Amino acid sequence: MKVQKALAALLCALLCLTGCVGQGEADGNPPSLQNSGQKETETDSVSEPGHTEGPYDVQTSIETVKNDAVFGEYGRLLFPVDNGYMSGNTLGELQFTWYSYMDSDKTVEIVNTLWHRASAGETIFYDIYTEEEKAADPAKKDTGLFFFRGGFGEKFAVCSAGGGFAYVGAMHDSFPHALELSKQGYNAFALIYRPGAQTACEDLARAISFIFENAEELKVNTDCYSLWGGSAGARMAAWLGSYGPAAFGGDDLPQPGAVIMQYTGHNDYTENDPPTYACVGERDGIADWRTMQRRLDTMSALGIPTEFHHYPGLPHGFGLGTGTAAEGWLDEAVSFWEAQTDAN
Repeated sequence: MKVQKALAALLCALLCLTGCVGQGEADGNPPSLQNSGQKETETDSVSEPGHTEGPYDVQTSIETVKNDAVFGEYGRLLFPVDNGYMSGNTLGELQFTWYSYMDSDKTVEIVNTLWHRASAGETIFYDIYTEEEKAADPAKKDTGLFFFRGGFGEKFAVCSAGGGFAYVGAMHDSFPHALELSKQGYNAFALIYRPGAQTACEDLARAISFIFENAEELKVNTDCYSLWGGSAGARMAAWLGSYGPAAFGGDDLPQPGAVIMQYTGHNDYTENDPPTYACVGERDGIADWRTMQRRLDTMSALGIPTEFHHYPGLPHGFGLGTGTAAEGWLDEAVSFWEAQTDAN
């Protein structure tokens, strides 16, 4: 109990954009795959991970995508549940609060890829809470995992988007990363979580537990998994890396093989933190690059493998960094992750 109280206090103290929203730990075990409402296709291969061609283009309305029957009830979770943090009526016009590098071509590729896979009968979304849990806490209806499959039996990554713990900016800050990871053969999940630092970490803990429990059915390798995140999502990845899923109501599981962080002022760490890669822009008015560097320098001095990059001229929320000084950072992060696999 003292550990949980200390963690809750730490979460609140470190937040700079929103307050800490405390919730009780989730009861029960993660649901089985049957609760996703879909059947996993039993095939030896899956469709290609990237589809620029499909039913959607930059002129397609956001409402059309959300309400497409192929996505069922989870289509609405492709975009922020609280639409006060987004603007634009079409995929090409889509913008999020605190982000200025929205890539409309990537947005179209993401939704077309998911559309192709769902149309082919592949499961692209999983509930992480049971119907009973969602009935007891309706906010849990706005959670789940979008799955960007890579190779059968390959390692997995969980990507958590930023949004100041007020909303989930997945279309810019986790879906693109998951798609690119799947193109490289990794199994990538993008988490849709409840706003609030505490609840977000509980949802990430539940998501990791769900993947471990259903690893055989999901056809993923749980060795040296990685946690990815930008901004608020990076704090989530770091906290789960430091304290483990059990500290936030999840199962007692191994720590990730690597934590990959983008643009956050998070400065908490432990002597047993997992290997950590971090990157940020030098003109980030939300996350000072020097704060990030000091944290990783301290961790490195403790013998924890780290890698840090800061990019001139870039502000907050550059995502994949396409066309900027940060372009290619994701490949560097993958190499860092793989180095930890080799080390083990």
